Amino acid sequence: MVMDQELTEEKCWNIARQNFGNSISFFAPTIKHYETEEFCQSCGHCYFMPVSITGAGCELNCDHCGRKILAAMKPTISPQALFNYAQEINRHGAKGMLISGGSDKRGVVPIKPFLNTIARIKQEFGFKIVAHLGILDEETVQEIRDSAAIDGAMMDIVGSNETLRQVYHLKDVTTNDFENSLKLLCEYGIHTIPHVVIGLHYRKILGEYQALEIIAKYPVTAVVLVGLLPQIGTAMADVIPPDPAEMGEVFKHARQVFPFTPVLLGCMRPMGEHKFKTDTLALKAGLNGIAYPAEGIVGMAKEMGLEVRFSEVCCALIGGDYIHGEMATA
Repeated sequence: MVMDQELTEEKCWNIARQNFGNSISFFAPTIKHYETEEFCQSCGHCYFMPVSITGAGCELNCDHCGRKILAAMKPTISPQALFNYAQEINRHGAKGMLISGGSDKRGVVPIKPFLNTIARIKQEFGFKIVAHLGILDEETVQEIRDSAAIDGAMMDIVGSNETLRQVYHLKDVTTNDFENSLKLLCEYGIHTIPHVVIGLHYRKILGEYQALEIIAKYPVTAVVLVGLLPQIGTAMADVIPPDPAEMGEVFKHARQVFPFTPVLLGCMRPMGEHKFKTDTLALKAGLNGIAYPAEGIVGMAKEMGLEVRFSEVCCALIGGDYIHGEMATA
């Protein structure tokens, strides 16, 4: 693909309108409470819930996370605990789960012991299940396809070995290992939604463009872009996130690299004025969806002539049955 070195927002907007029409999806899964004057959750407090199969445990203890993100999820550290929690939230009207977990020193999330339970949950409760995974081998990917039949596999794609060493603390893993995992998921026909964290290397834009080029080799379902959100008590607690303008450049590049694949702005990104500016740039760059949009963004999308759609599930399920046109207002 010949890249446009002077890519403008107008060109990105036109790419989106030509290939996806005049619509945009907004997401507010009950992973956390969300309510604005434009859009609020209406399907119940546990419609789509996050769990960690390792609890707060992670052998990597990455500089940007420090296990803080995992600690905010429901711990389900055994297959029985996972099933029990699914059974509990099913009674309260849940429709799906995000399954995540910490990694071992090789970057592997221990999903294999849970696959049969995931299959049981899907069969008995009809849940939509997406899983955030780490490094994978072929045997595991085949088991994911044959037994669990998850609705989406998410994984971070990192384009810099320096970032893998300094931020993820992975000594013997390279970007090739992440790419191979992505390749396997796609080869086995699993809906795959890779994530790219903008500013992951202590706010530097270091491997993000390379990560997008890696992803572009494979038939992924969608691409999710998120931004560094410094967590209190981590090695990056005092790091200033990348500027909205820097993130906007990545948005435009992604739109060009993926003209026919949905590109989304995911949950994790800086808050406040930064979030409003970032979300505005995502709109102008022709992204297909935004999770937890800043106040005013829904109205802005309408003013730009877009048909707005809403969902209370993870944005990784874009294009599924849980996207609707009615607006839930606060």
